[in-house]
Amino acid sequence: PELSWLRREESDFPVLVSGANPARDSGRTDWQKMGDDPTLERSFRGHQDAVRSVVFNPNMKQLLSGADDGDLMVWNFKPTLRSIRCSDHQGPVLSVAIAQEKGIIASGSKDRTVRLWAPHISSKGKSTVIKAHTGGVRCVAFSPDSTSLLSASDDKTIKLWSLAGQKFKQTLTGHSNWVQAARFAPAGDLVVSAGDDKTVRLWDLHNRQLLHTFYDHTAPVNDCCFHPDGLCVAACSSDNTIKIWDTRMNQLLQHYSAHLSSVNSIAIHPSGDFLMSGSSDMTTKIWDLREGHLCYTLHGHKGAVNSVCYSPDGDYFSTASSDSHLLVWKTNFDSASPPE
Repeated sequence: PELSWLRREESDFPVLVSGANPARDSGRTDWQKMGDDPTLERSFRGHQDAVRSVVFNPNMKQLLSGADDGDLMVWNFKPTLRSIRCSDHQGPVLSVAIAQEKGIIASGSKDRTVRLWAPHISSKGKSTVIKAHTGGVRCVAFSPDSTSLLSASDDKTIKLWSLAGQKFKQTLTGHSNWVQAARFAPAGDLVVSAGDDKTVRLWDLHNRQLLHTFYDHTAPVNDCCFHPDGLCVAACSSDNTIKIWDTRMNQLLQHYSAHLSSVNSIAIHPSGDFLMSGSSDMTTKIWDLREGHLCYTLHGHKGAVNSVCYSPDGDYFSTASSDSHLLVWKTNFDSASPPE
């Protein structure tokens, strides 16, 4: 039978057939580079509405998600452990994040608040609320050293908070419409943001100034992130494209256009070699950044793919959708051996 969730774009076998090896059959020789095809490992369902955000716990024991049903869910990979549902927010949970060092969990909601949760979260556990913005909070993100938190909002601002005492530090203003995403650079000194004003902006936190604005997208920009080397930023848009810029020269480096609808979320593999994108066309795509081409198209969802993320070690990735499902996949990028 056909496993229709995987399409290997560059091979002679566009659909993965059970029992076949499309990579071998298509004449591929780059085994050490790509490895085997991604495989679907787990499916989680418990949300009652569209899932907007997903992230791995660095301990690789849990997956966290936020959804339009107003719940923050903590999913345990061990089948014997039940999932945890937290319903403190009074509106859709649009973003979840977890501090790499301390394990603190943050959630941002349309109710205009950010909530902080203890590392060992429970359904009866209390959260600390930060009345952060005058509009819905679209994105929350921790700094690499886990000492600061960013929040991006419909009020057109990005705010920086110190986790020590939940103290406000500064506001970044410049977007003329909703700010959909904001992320730290790997060094923690810069921030990239994306907004409905069709721009991607680069900020210097130390000098509290806007360094550059990228105007290449022609529709609202839905997500953004830094490359692991800190020298490039990527963004995706409702114009159905993904773009990557060099932050030193402020030049457009790569442009990807294969989705049939809005691209809602992107993530770059920790190796820096692959980019993953989720779209309203219900697909997830994986791109080879070194070669500049599309590798895979995954058809696991029956609704828009709203959020994608890699595990910290890069061995797994997760996709979250408007179909209320979360899927966990194994990347298999480096797991293959040359054919005998």
